[in-house]
Formats: sequence, structure tokens, C-alpha cells
Amino acid sequence: MKFNKKKALIITESVIALIIMACALYLSDFYRADTEAIAAFHPDDTVERIEKNKIIIYEASNPDAGLIFYPGGKAEYTAYEPLMEALAEKGITSIVLEMPFHLAIFNPNAADGIQDLFPEIDHWMIGGHSLGGVIASTYVSQHVSEFDGLILLASYSTADLSQTPMAVLSVYGSEDHVLNLDSYKENKQNLPDDAIEIILEGGNHAQFGMYGVQSGDGAASITNLEQIEQTASAIVHLLQK
Repeated sequence: MKFNKKKALIITESVIALIIMACALYLSDFYRADTEAIAAFHPDDTVERIEKNKIIIYEASNPDAGLIFYPGGKAEYTAYEPLMEALAEKGITSIVLEMPFHLAIFNPNAADGIQDLFPEIDHWMIGGHSLGGVIASTYVSQHVSEFDGLILLASYSTADLSQTPMAVLSVYGSEDHVLNLDSYKENKQNLPDDAIEIILEGGNHAQFGMYGVQSGDGAASITNLEQIEQTASAIVHLLQK
């Protein structure tokens, strides 16, 4: 009996160790920002870049609104700088947040306090890419009065926002092979009836950021820059409406 208990304890400890190792390997593997591509995306003179406390801010000179952005799962948050920059050039101060282990699920309330940093901005949107969009939608469902809009990039809302006055924009690429379209369609009912859906012809899953090719994704027929610019224009159009 003692032998069996000792053997069971050794097996249990070994299994736990293997699980810890597997988790560590999973969390350490992520899509890194393409620094060369991002460096080639030159900012406008009217845009100021500020980095502090695990957030990167692209501040418009005379902002019409602000956007808080949750990065996609397992993607380095700096990969979304070009999109934030493009939006700031169009008058939207944009803030992308770093997430623990590159997964927004580990810090769903990351947006807390961000708006207080910009008292001059009256209108706010929140959004995210892929898993980041799912978590952002859950956050905004608990802070509806604080936001005017929700931006979902290759994502969907699992929280019921159907009866909220919030403006919602959902964008995904025609060549996106990562987004689960069954889940996407199933969760459409959680959005307001006037939610806007845009399918970017030739776009894929990864090109909302700049982190290279994503496993399982389709091949885009538009450039990374084109997808980002089209996305930024769609967000600005939502704001104007």
C-alpha cells in the first residue's frame, strides 16, 4: 500500500510538471511584431507616439474621439501600431494595450482608467482583434454608458449588446481562414440590428496587425498596408455616422 501511494504521488507530480512545462511553452510562443514593416510605416507630423505603463498611445493633434484597442491572442501588441497610427492621422487618438502572455483574457479590465488620461476627449470607442475583440465586447457590456462604439476585427461578441445604443462595426477579410465563421454567425444576434458589417475583399486574419503569416490563415490578395488603411477608413466612417 505504501509503495502504491508513493508511486501515485510520483506520477501525479510528474503529470503536474508536464502540464506546467506545456503551459510555459504555449505562453512563450507568440506572433512577434514585424519591426521592419512597422518602421516603414512613417507617422504623420500631427501624430505623437507615447509609450508608458504597458500602453502605446498614438495621439491625434485635435482628436474627434478615442479608441482603446485589445490586441489579438498570441500577437505582440506593438504589431498593431500601424493601425493605431493610421487612425490617429484621421483624428482618433488610439491606445493599444499590452496583455499578460499576449492574451487579453488574462486582463479583461485593461481599459480601466484609460479614458481618465484624456479628459478632453468626449467620445470613446473600444475594440479588438480576434480574441481581443471578444474580450473587449465583454468589457464594454459592463461599461455601456462609457463608450459610443465597438470595433470588432475578425471577431465577435459573446456578450449580449443587442439592446444597447452603441454603434458597432464588424470587419473581417474574405480570405480569413482563422476566424470561426460558425461562431461569428451564431453570435451576430448579440449585436444591435444596425451593426455594420464589412468584408474586406482579399484581406485575411493577420493583416489587421503587422506580425507576419499566421498559422492556418488564408493568403491575402491585398497588402498589409491596404488592409490597415481600409480598416482605418471604415472606423472613421462609423465615427462620422
